[in-house]
Amino acid sequence: MKFVCIGHATYDTTLATPNFPLENKKIRINKKIECGGGPASNAAYLLAKWKMDATFIGIVGNDYYGTNIIKEFNEVGVNTEYIEKSKKIETDSSYIIANLENGSRTIITSKNCTLDELVEPIDIKDADVILVDGEHYKTAMKVLSDNPNAISILDAGRVNEKTIELGKMVTYLVCSKDFAEDFTKQKINYSNMDSLVTVYETLKMYFKTNIIITLENVGSFTKIDKYELIPSIKVKALDSTGAGDIYHGAFTYFIANNYSLKDSIKLASITGALSVTKIGSRYSIPELDEVIKTAGYDDVI
Repeated sequence: MKFVCIGHATYDTTLATPNFPLENKKIRINKKIECGGGPASNAAYLLAKWKMDATFIGIVGNDYYGTNIIKEFNEVGVNTEYIEKSKKIETDSSYIIANLENGSRTIITSKNCTLDELVEPIDIKDADVILVDGEHYKTAMKVLSDNPNAISILDAGRVNEKTIELGKMVTYLVCSKDFAEDFTKQKINYSNMDSLVTVYETLKMYFKTNIIITLENVGSFTKIDKYELIPSIKVKALDSTGAGDIYHGAFTYFIANNYSLKDSIKLASITGALSVTKIGSRYSIPELDEVIKTAGYDDVI
Protein backbone atom coordinates (compact mmCIF):
# COMPACT_ATOMS: atom_id res chain seq x y z
CA MET A 1 0.00 0.00 0.00
CA LYS A 2 1.11 3.52 -0.78
CA PHE A 3 0.45 6.08 1.96
CA VAL A 4 0.59 9.79 1.10
CA CYS A 5 0.63 12.43 3.85
CA ILE A 6 0.18 16.08 2.88
CA GLY A 7 0.63 18.99 5.22
CA HIS A 8 2.66 20.97 7.67
CA ALA A 9 6.33 20.37 8.44
CA THR A 10 7.94 22.18 11.34
CA TYR A 11 11.00 21.75 13.52
CA ASP A 12 10.39 21.30 17.24
CA THR A 13 12.66 22.32 20.09
CA THR A 14 11.32 20.87 23.33
CA LEU A 15 12.43 22.21 26.71
CA ALA A 16 11.44 19.90 29.58
CA THR A 17 10.90 21.93 32.76
CA PRO A 18 10.02 20.69 36.27
CA ASN A 19 7.06 23.10 36.27
CA PHE A 20 5.83 26.02 34.21
CA PRO A 21 8.39 28.89 34.32
CA LEU A 22 7.57 32.07 36.19
CA GLU A 23 7.80 35.29 34.23
CA ASN A 24 11.12 37.14 34.42
CA LYS A 25 12.93 34.20 36.05
CA LYS A 26 15.83 32.05 34.88
CA ILE A 27 15.71 28.26 35.11
CA ARG A 28 18.14 25.50 34.16
CA ILE A 29 17.27 22.30 32.33
CA ASN A 30 19.41 19.27 31.63
CA LYS A 31 18.84 19.08 27.90
CA LYS A 32 16.71 20.12 24.97
CA ILE A 33 15.20 17.78 22.40
CA GLU A 34 15.08 18.73 18.72
CA CYS A 35 13.22 16.90 15.98
CA GLY A 36 10.81 17.41 13.12
CA GLY A 37 7.13 17.93 13.81
CA GLY A 38 3.77 18.82 12.30
CA PRO A 39 0.55 16.79 12.01
CA ALA A 40 0.93 15.11 8.60
CA SER A 41 4.71 15.11 9.01
CA ASN A 42 4.59 13.12 12.25
CA ALA A 43 2.01 10.77 10.77
CA ALA A 44 4.28 10.03 7.79
CA TYR A 45 7.17 9.37 10.16
CA LEU A 46 5.06 6.92 12.21
CA LEU A 47 3.87 5.08 9.11
CA ALA A 48 7.40 4.63 7.82
CA LYS A 49 8.63 3.57 11.27
CA TRP A 50 5.89 0.94 11.23
CA LYS A 51 7.21 -0.32 7.87
CA MET A 52 4.66 1.24 5.56
CA ASP A 53 5.43 2.80 2.15
CA ALA A 54 4.97 6.45 3.19
CA THR A 55 5.39 9.64 1.16
CA PHE A 56 5.34 13.14 2.65
CA ILE A 57 4.34 16.22 0.66
CA GLY A 58 5.09 19.63 2.12
CA ILE A 59 7.41 22.64 2.21
CA VAL A 60 10.56 23.36 4.19
CA GLY A 61 13.10 26.14 3.95
CA ASN A 62 16.52 25.75 2.41
CA ASP A 63 18.11 25.91 5.86
CA TYR A 64 19.40 23.88 8.79
CA TYR A 65 15.94 22.93 10.05
CA GLY A 66 14.67 21.93 6.61
CA THR A 67 17.76 19.82 5.99
CA ASN A 68 17.32 18.03 9.32
CA ILE A 69 13.63 17.32 8.66
CA ILE A 70 14.46 15.67 5.35
CA LYS A 71 17.37 13.77 6.94
CA GLU A 72 15.07 12.36 9.66
CA PHE A 73 12.57 11.26 7.04
CA ASN A 74 15.26 9.56 4.97
CA GLU A 75 16.59 7.74 8.02
CA VAL A 76 13.21 6.14 8.74
CA GLY A 77 12.34 5.50 5.08
CA VAL A 78 9.83 8.24 4.20
CA ASN A 79 9.81 9.13 0.50
CA THR A 80 10.91 12.79 0.36
CA GLU A 81 10.88 13.41 -3.40
CA TYR A 82 7.82 15.68 -3.14
CA ILE A 83 9.15 17.90 -0.35
CA GLU A 84 9.76 21.38 -1.71
CA LYS A 85 12.90 22.99 -0.30
CA SER A 86 12.26 26.69 -0.82
CA LYS A 87 14.79 29.53 -0.72
CA LYS A 88 11.92 32.00 -0.24
CA ILE A 89 11.05 30.98 3.32
CA GLU A 90 12.55 29.76 6.55
CA THR A 91 11.38 26.42 7.88
CA ASP A 92 8.57 26.79 10.41
CA SER A 93 9.77 26.21 13.95
CA SER A 94 8.10 25.51 17.27
CA TYR A 95 9.45 26.02 20.78
CA ILE A 96 7.76 23.82 23.33
CA ILE A 97 7.76 24.05 27.10
CA ALA A 98 6.96 20.56 28.42
CA ASN A 99 5.77 20.87 32.01
CA LEU A 100 6.87 17.63 33.68
CA GLU A 101 4.72 18.40 36.72
CA ASN A 102 1.44 17.76 34.91
CA GLY A 103 2.36 16.66 31.35
CA SER A 104 1.02 19.79 29.67
CA ARG A 105 2.83 21.60 26.90
CA THR A 106 2.93 25.21 25.80
CA ILE A 107 3.87 25.82 22.17
CA ILE A 108 5.22 29.00 20.61
CA THR A 109 5.31 28.67 16.83
CA SER A 110 7.12 30.75 14.25
CA LYS A 111 5.12 30.12 11.08
CA ASN A 112 5.65 31.53 7.61
CA CYS A 113 2.29 32.22 6.00
CA THR A 114 3.60 33.77 2.77
CA LEU A 115 3.97 30.48 0.88
CA ASP A 116 1.03 28.21 1.56
CA GLU A 117 1.06 26.24 -1.68
CA LEU A 118 3.63 24.08 -3.40
CA VAL A 119 5.13 25.68 -6.48
CA GLU A 120 5.55 22.43 -8.40
CA PRO A 121 2.36 20.50 -9.27
CA ILE A 122 2.09 17.07 -7.68
CA ASP A 123 0.93 14.24 -9.91
CA ILE A 124 0.18 11.13 -7.85
CA LYS A 125 -2.48 8.70 -9.07
CA ASP A 126 -1.52 5.49 -7.30
CA ALA A 127 -2.18 6.40 -3.66
CA ASP A 128 -3.99 3.80 -1.58
CA VAL A 129 -4.24 5.90 1.58
CA ILE A 130 -4.13 9.70 1.95
CA LEU A 131 -3.84 11.76 5.13
CA VAL A 132 -4.18 15.55 5.01
CA ASP A 133 -3.99 18.14 7.79
CA GLY A 134 -5.39 21.21 6.01
CA GLU A 135 -2.08 22.69 4.81
CA HIS A 136 -1.33 23.00 1.07
CA TYR A 137 -5.01 22.95 0.24
CA LYS A 138 -4.75 22.95 -3.57
CA THR A 139 -2.27 20.10 -3.55
CA ALA A 140 -4.39 18.13 -1.07
CA MET A 141 -7.53 18.62 -3.17
CA LYS A 142 -5.72 17.53 -6.33
CA VAL A 143 -4.30 14.37 -4.79
CA LEU A 144 -7.67 13.50 -3.24
CA SER A 145 -9.45 14.13 -6.56
CA ASP A 146 -6.89 12.11 -8.52
CA ASN A 147 -7.26 9.14 -6.16
CA PRO A 148 -11.03 8.79 -5.58
CA ASN A 149 -10.77 5.16 -4.43
CA ALA A 150 -8.13 5.79 -1.79
CA ILE A 151 -8.91 5.64 1.92
CA SER A 152 -8.61 9.26 3.04
CA ILE A 153 -8.32 10.89 6.46
CA LEU A 154 -8.47 14.53 7.54
CA ASP A 155 -6.67 15.53 10.72
CA ALA A 156 -9.04 18.41 11.52
CA GLY A 157 -7.56 20.51 14.28
CA ARG A 158 -9.10 23.89 13.63
CA VAL A 159 -12.01 25.31 11.66
CA ASN A 160 -11.35 27.28 8.51
CA GLU A 161 -12.65 27.29 4.95
CA LYS A 162 -9.97 24.87 3.76
CA THR A 163 -10.49 22.21 6.42
CA ILE A 164 -14.24 22.42 5.89
CA GLU A 165 -13.89 21.79 2.15
CA LEU A 166 -11.38 18.99 2.68
CA GLY A 167 -13.75 17.44 5.21
CA LYS A 168 -16.27 16.92 2.42
CA MET A 169 -13.73 14.95 0.40
CA VAL A 170 -12.41 12.38 2.87
CA THR A 171 -13.48 8.95 4.06
CA TYR A 172 -12.79 9.76 7.73
CA LEU A 173 -12.99 13.16 9.36
CA VAL A 174 -11.03 12.75 12.59
CA CYS A 175 -11.46 16.03 14.44
CA SER A 176 -10.42 17.53 17.74
CA LYS A 177 -12.87 18.59 20.43
CA ASP A 178 -12.02 22.21 19.57
CA PHE A 179 -12.89 21.68 15.90
CA ALA A 180 -16.15 19.93 16.78
CA GLU A 181 -17.25 22.67 19.18
CA ASP A 182 -16.16 25.56 16.95
CA PHE A 183 -17.84 24.16 13.85
CA THR A 184 -21.12 23.23 15.53
CA LYS A 185 -21.18 26.24 17.92
CA GLN A 186 -22.09 23.77 20.67
CA LYS A 187 -20.21 22.78 23.81
CA ILE A 188 -19.38 19.20 24.75
CA ASN A 189 -20.19 18.20 28.31
CA TYR A 190 -18.58 14.89 29.30
CA SER A 191 -21.20 14.27 31.94
CA ASN A 192 -23.97 14.65 29.37
CA MET A 193 -23.80 12.10 26.55
CA ASP A 194 -26.54 13.96 24.69
CA SER A 195 -24.17 16.86 24.10
CA LEU A 196 -21.73 14.53 22.31
CA VAL A 197 -24.53 13.01 20.27
CA THR A 198 -25.77 16.45 19.22
CA VAL A 199 -22.31 17.60 18.15
CA TYR A 200 -21.65 14.32 16.32
CA GLU A 201 -24.94 14.44 14.43
CA THR A 202 -24.40 18.07 13.41
CA LEU A 203 -21.00 17.14 11.95
CA LYS A 204 -22.41 14.02 10.31
CA MET A 205 -25.27 15.93 8.70
CA TYR A 206 -22.93 18.47 7.14
CA PHE A 207 -19.93 16.35 6.11
CA LYS A 208 -21.78 13.10 5.33
CA THR A 209 -18.77 10.92 6.09
CA ASN A 210 -17.33 8.89 8.98
CA ILE A 211 -16.87 11.17 12.00
CA ILE A 212 -14.53 10.57 14.92
CA ILE A 213 -14.22 13.21 17.65
CA THR A 214 -11.01 12.97 19.67
CA LEU A 215 -11.31 13.96 23.33
CA GLU A 216 -7.66 13.78 24.46
CA ASN A 217 -7.23 11.59 27.57
CA VAL A 218 -10.99 10.91 27.74
CA GLY A 219 -10.96 8.89 24.51
CA SER A 220 -12.82 9.21 21.21
CA PHE A 221 -16.49 9.44 20.28
CA THR A 222 -18.11 7.98 17.18
CA LYS A 223 -21.07 5.94 16.00
CA ILE A 224 -20.63 2.41 14.72
CA ASP A 225 -23.79 0.41 15.35
CA LYS A 226 -24.47 2.72 18.26
CA TYR A 227 -22.91 5.83 19.78
CA GLU A 228 -19.71 4.92 21.54
CA LEU A 229 -17.21 6.70 23.74
CA ILE A 230 -14.10 4.59 23.24
CA PRO A 231 -11.80 5.26 26.20
CA SER A 232 -8.05 5.75 26.16
CA ILE A 233 -5.70 4.14 28.68
CA LYS A 234 -4.41 5.79 31.86
CA VAL A 235 -0.76 6.81 31.78
CA LYS A 236 1.58 9.18 33.59
CA ALA A 237 1.97 12.03 31.11
CA LEU A 238 5.32 13.76 30.69
CA ASP A 239 4.85 15.57 27.39
CA SER A 240 1.69 15.63 25.28
CA THR A 241 3.37 17.26 22.27
CA GLY A 242 2.45 15.46 19.06
CA ALA A 243 0.06 13.02 20.71
CA GLY A 244 -2.76 14.03 18.38
CA ASP A 245 -0.53 13.71 15.30
CA ILE A 246 0.58 10.28 16.47
CA TYR A 247 -3.04 9.26 17.09
CA HIS A 248 -3.96 10.23 13.52
CA GLY A 249 -0.97 8.42 12.05
CA ALA A 250 -1.79 5.28 14.01
CA PHE A 251 -5.48 5.47 13.08
CA THR A 252 -4.44 5.74 9.43
CA TYR A 253 -2.24 2.66 9.79
CA PHE A 254 -4.85 0.49 11.47
CA ILE A 255 -7.86 1.47 9.35
CA ALA A 256 -5.81 0.88 6.18
CA ASN A 257 -4.66 -2.52 7.44
CA ASN A 258 -8.18 -3.89 7.80
CA TYR A 259 -8.75 -3.34 11.51
CA SER A 260 -12.34 -2.52 12.42
CA LEU A 261 -13.25 1.11 13.07
CA LYS A 262 -13.56 0.46 16.80
CA ASP A 263 -10.24 -1.38 17.00
CA SER A 264 -8.54 1.31 14.89
CA ILE A 265 -9.73 4.01 17.29
CA LYS A 266 -8.80 1.96 20.36
CA LEU A 267 -5.30 1.24 19.08
CA ALA A 268 -4.77 4.82 17.93
CA SER A 269 -5.75 6.02 21.40
CA ILE A 270 -3.25 3.62 22.98
CA THR A 271 -0.54 4.82 20.60
CA GLY A 272 -1.21 8.45 21.48
CA ALA A 273 -1.32 7.66 25.19
CA LEU A 274 2.00 5.78 25.12
CA SER A 275 3.60 8.72 23.32
CA VAL A 276 2.91 11.16 26.17
CA THR A 277 5.04 9.07 28.53
CA LYS A 278 8.16 10.24 26.66
CA ILE A 279 9.53 13.68 25.78
CA GLY A 280 9.74 14.93 22.20
CA SER A 281 6.96 14.29 19.70
CA ARG A 282 8.69 12.26 17.00
CA TYR A 283 10.95 10.42 19.41
CA SER A 284 7.97 9.39 21.52
CA ILE A 285 6.31 7.27 18.82
CA PRO A 286 6.06 3.75 20.28
CA GLU A 287 6.92 0.58 18.42
CA LEU A 288 3.98 -1.19 16.79
CA ASP A 289 4.57 -4.34 18.86
CA GLU A 290 4.33 -2.28 22.07
CA VAL A 291 0.96 -0.91 21.02
CA ILE A 292 -0.39 -4.35 20.14
CA LYS A 293 0.90 -5.83 23.41
CA THR A 294 -0.57 -2.98 25.47
CA ALA A 295 -3.94 -3.53 23.80
CA GLY A 296 -3.84 -7.20 24.81
CA TYR A 297 -3.92 -8.46 21.21
CA ASP A 298 -2.00 -11.58 20.24
CA ASP A 299 -0.23 -10.16 17.21
CA VAL A 300 -0.36 -7.66 14.37
CA ILE A 301 -2.94 -8.56 11.72
